[in-house]
Amino acid sequence: MEQPVARLRSVVLDCPDPGALAEFYARVAGGTPEPDDDWVVLNVPDGPRLSFQRATGYAPPEWPRADRNSQQFHVDFDAGPTWEDVDAAQEKVLALGARPLDLDDQNGKKDFRVYADPAGHPFCLCRIEHP
Repeated sequence: MEQPVARLRSVVLDCPDPGALAEFYARVAGGTPEPDDDWVVLNVPDGPRLSFQRATGYAPPEWPRADRNSQQFHVDFDAGPTWEDVDAAQEKVLALGARPLDLDDQNGKKDFRVYADPAGHPFCLCRIEHP
């Protein structure tokens, strides 16, 4: 394998209130937000660093829309190996201010549920079977 060009440092989310959004994700994934003016860093334990920056005129993505203001990317969280784990995680993220976008699994083939964080970014709680 070829040597990488660079190492991934952060995934950065634009938002109207970086401190509030960093606090939401800290409650979901762990870590302590480190504010610096219009920028907040969250070092997620055993995960990537998430950063949040204030964006004037921020407009949340619309899910699932490809024609305008589409999601562009989303964050997946491992909620555990059972649907009971996902149900428990769902209760917690909804209590923290997330809102459901797609909880429907009509065919029993999806292993995830889609939510919006308080700024409107989509994220998923995934059922991951661990070896």
